[in-house]
Amino acid sequence: MDLQRLQQQIRFIVEIDQLKAVLRRSYVISSRRKENSAEHSWHLAIMAVLLAEHANEAVDLLRVVKMLLIHDIVEIDAGDTYAYDGAGALHRVERERRAADRLFGLLPQDQASELHGLWEEFEARATPESRFAKALDHLMPLLHNYHTQGLSWQEHGITDDLVLAYNSHIRDGSEALWQVACSVIEESVAKGFLSSG
Repeated sequence: MDLQRLQQQIRFIVEIDQLKAVLRRSYVISSRRKENSAEHSWHLAIMAVLLAEHANEAVDLLRVVKMLLIHDIVEIDAGDTYAYDGAGALHRVERERRAADRLFGLLPQDQASELHGLWEEFEARATPESRFAKALDHLMPLLHNYHTQGLSWQEHGITDDLVLAYNSHIRDGSEALWQVACSVIEESVAKGFLSSG
C-alpha cells in the first residue's frame, strides 16, 4: 500500500466537502432554498446517465459523468459566478484556473492530471463529451427556474433574451435538449415567470 498516495486522496476527499457550502442562485424545487454546488453536480451526473441518448454525437458516458462530478470543484476557492453576472465573469477564468491548480494538485500526480484535464476539457467545449456536459449544466437551471416560477430570474431582473443568448450553446451538445430549453423559456414567458426583453 502506498500510504502517501492514500493520504493525498483522503485529503482531497475531505477538502471537496466544502463544495456543499457553495450556494448557487438556483433554488431547490421542493423547498425553495438555494441549491449548493455539490447537489448541482450530483443532479447533472444523473441527468447524463438518463439523457445520454439525446447527445448530438455518441459520447463516452463515464467521461461525461466524471466531468460533471468535478466541473464545479473550483468553486470551493473561486466561488460561484452567476450566469448573468457580467462583472463577476471578468476574472472568473483566472480565479477558477488558480483554484483548479490548487485543488487538483492535492491529488497524486496521475489523478491530478486526469481531473485537471477533464475540467479543462469541460471549460473548452471542444469534444462531444464536453459539449453535452455543458448542455446539461445549462439546462438544469432552466428547469429549476421554471419549476420555482422564475424565482431566481425575477430576483435578478433577467429577461428572456438574456436567457436565450446565454443558453444557446445547449444546441451544440444536444439539439433535442435545445428544443426542451426553448419550450421551457417560451412557457416561462407565457406564464409570467420570465420577463420578455
